[in-house]
Amino acid sequence: MNFRIKTSKMTGEKLAALQSTTGLTWNILSRIAVSLSLRDPSIPALVENKSGVDIHRNAMTGEYDYIYKALIRQHAQRNVSDEEYFPDLFNAHLERGIGLLDSEYRHAGNYEKLLQNLIKMEN
Repeated sequence: MNFRIKTSKMTGEKLAALQSTTGLTWNILSRIAVSLSLRDPSIPALVENKSGVDIHRNAMTGEYDYIYKALIRQHAQRNVSDEEYFPDLFNAHLERGIGLLDSEYRHAGNYEKLLQNLIKMEN
């Protein structure tokens, strides 16, 4: 069982930039990013370039690890082994989701508008 994830350099940089502009911690931003990625029905590409941030699994998913695993299994529409779930599929969703979150933030222009836009997505 793998307990560490290594992001791409780009994802690490976007996480740091979003953290400094929003004031949200990287693990909260990561969870939002994965949630955004799960809204897209396609399977994200696996991450090849892993030269970014090294993160422990418990810090990333915390007490909600089983929920994230269930969501990713449901998204994949198949049984996903623990080794495939973390770090491969989780990292792929994180990678795609950070791009989406970064785009949403740039479109919104500030933290408050970002939150409003994310809430509107749910409706």
